[in-house]
Amino acid sequence: MSEDREGMMTDFNFDVTLMQRGDFEFAVSFDAAGQPQLTMDEPEPLGADRGPNAARVLGAAVGHCLSASLIFCLRKARIQVHGVETRVHGTIGRNDRNRLRITEIQVELRPQVAEGDRDRMARCLEVFEDFCIVTASVRKVIPIKVTVIPEDIREPVVSV
Repeated sequence: MSEDREGMMTDFNFDVTLMQRGDFEFAVSFDAAGQPQLTMDEPEPLGADRGPNAARVLGAAVGHCLSASLIFCLRKARIQVHGVETRVHGTIGRNDRNRLRITEIQVELRPQVAEGDRDRMARCLEVFEDFCIVTASVRKVIPIKVTVIPEDIREPVVSV
């Protein structure tokens, strides 16, 4: 990864290696030091369902990227985020050639913020999606619907 004179990230590469372990099961290794391997597999009856398949990993990538982008924007706006729950729902259907494809991804982000900060979130809600490199790339071919539902932080229950 490199930076330009203003400290902005410029083009960079990444490498992922997949090694087949079984019929449709693969061990996935990443080029960043210290990152654990990921097991991917196809659901039954094709595979043994020992890990997520590519469609689920794509959904996770979209959800993670949007979550990280929202958190980054809120922090830049000095809004404290106490947690985010992100739910991704993917729809798979057949195209005009009767091939299975991901036809839509719906993402619901639930950031936990203080009630007084909810009004200050408007600008982030306008721009954060545009900074998510995965969503912006995937959205060119798959419709992605994003909903943000801020939740007030809840006081932890203290048991006596």
